Amino acid sequence: MLLRWLSEIVGFSWDETLYAREVAFMASSSTGKAAGKIDLVVARTAGGGLKWYGLEIQAVYFSGEAMQSEFESVRAHSSAPRFPDKVRRPDWRSSSAKRLMPQLQVKVPTLRRWGSKLAIAVDRPFFDVLGGPSSEPSHDLDDGDIIWLVPELQADGSGNFQLRRGHWEVLTLEESSKKLLAANTVSRAYFEATLLEKLVKPSSGL
Repeated sequence: MLLRWLSEIVGFSWDETLYAREVAFMASSSTGKAAGKIDLVVARTAGGGLKWYGLEIQAVYFSGEAMQSEFESVRAHSSAPRFPDKVRRPDWRSSSAKRLMPQLQVKVPTLRRWGSKLAIAVDRPFFDVLGGPSSEPSHDLDDGDIIWLVPELQADGSGNFQLRRGHWEVLTLEESSKKLLAANTVSRAYFEATLLEKLVKPSSGL
C-alpha cells in the first residue's frame, strides 16, 4: 500500500514502478562497509533514465514489558487487534527526536543535493503526537524535502481491520525537525526546583 501510494504521489505509473529494500546510503570510514541504509527506494527507469525516492518507515518504541506476547496474540487472532495484555507506554520521544530526527538530518540534505526526496511513513497516533496535519497541508513536491505518509488502521464493517491511506503532506527539513522535537525547554526555576527534590547524597561505595 505504501509503495503504490508513494508512486502515485511522485507521478510514477504503477506498471513502471520498481522498488528496492535496504539500500546502503552511508559507509564506515574505517571499514567501508554499509553503516546506514534507506528502508525502501521507489524508482522508475522507463525511458532510459533513473528517478527515485527514498521511503523510511518509523515505528514507535514501547517502554515496559516485552512485546512477544502481543505478536503471539496477533498470530492467534489475525482478524482484529487485541487489547494489550501488559502495561506499556509508547515512547514518543525516543521514536521521534532521538531516533528519526538524526536520520533526517543526515539523509535529507544529501538527497536534496541529489535532486530527490525522502518519504517518511508513520501511523496516525504518532503523527498526531508530533502536532498532526498542518493547517494548510501542501501536496506540492516543490514545497519541501520530506513527504509525510500517514496510514490509518480502519475497520471494514465486518470486524476486520486494514491499513489504508490517510493523510499526506510535504514539509521542509526544518519544519519536520520542529515537529519531531515536539517539546519546549522548561524554565530554569522549574528545573532547579525539580533538581532539589531529587538530590541525594552518594553512597560511600561510589
